Amino acid sequence: MSVLEKTAHTDLPAAPPAARAPRITDEHGRRIRPAELVLRYALLLAVLALTTGPFLWQLSTSLKGPTEDIFGSPPEFLPAHPTLHNYARVADTIPVWDYALNSLKVAAASVVTNCAGSALAGYALARLRYRGRRAATLVFVLAMLVPVEGIIIAQFTTMRELGLNNTLIGVVLPGSVAALNVLLMRNAFRNLPYEIEEAAYVDGADVWQRFWRIALPAVKGTVAVVAIFAFMGAWDDFLWPLVVLSDPDRFTLTIGLNYLHGTFANDERLVAAGTVIAVAPLIALFACLQRYFFRGVGEGAVKG
Repeated sequence: MSVLEKTAHTDLPAAPPAARAPRITDEHGRRIRPAELVLRYALLLAVLALTTGPFLWQLSTSLKGPTEDIFGSPPEFLPAHPTLHNYARVADTIPVWDYALNSLKVAAASVVTNCAGSALAGYALARLRYRGRRAATLVFVLAMLVPVEGIIIAQFTTMRELGLNNTLIGVVLPGSVAALNVLLMRNAFRNLPYEIEEAAYVDGADVWQRFWRIALPAVKGTVAVVAIFAFMGAWDDFLWPLVVLSDPDRFTLTIGLNYLHGTFANDERLVAAGTVIAVAPLIALFACLQRYFFRGVGEGAVKG
């Protein structure tokens, strides 16, 4: 072979490597087999159908007119002629917007009290040094194990002695600071490095300044989780408002919808429309705070 032939042979571009199928790996870098991947997606779809299926069916029922059969076989999921007339009928049947306003007042007050009280209590349990701190933490853990039905009589007696029966304050007060929210905030504060507060302490910051300016801004995600839990718990609560409230003008939305179901139990379209009205604020709240929610779950993860 001549020198020119050798030069021409070496100047040829290298053949491209054979295309490889992309590898699918998990969070640890281990390869996932196609059969396992299909099984995972099948399980996820099954869980999705179980969790969102009933709500989507209620939404579909609320949009169906009186001429559509909602009990046919096979069932028709999509309404043939969607209508909002059922929602207007709910407002004509019960004062649903007044009930929703009462629920909003209770839920907003519960969010404020839980966020403030849980943050203060969680910081005290996680960062302050005092005798009996572990015993106080154990009390909050044990409080989570007590069912609501076991203390509802004591709560009712307490509200009666305070003169708060048949008031929205009486609805808010027993759940103003939940034990679960306190433990979430405690674990979120425990995950913060002590060096940050030590530097602030050297600079002359007192306990309140360290809490308000350093610790609390670092756990905003957990505060969002507490806000969502508090709002959902107060908005969906049925048993305690039913016990403590007797004036229809102060009824929350859950009690009002119960009366709707009891009076018009055969009109499934009306009941479905009321259910969607009750669930819509929760969906809107989670849509606004979902970014902070998933970050806060990691901040407040329970550790030993």
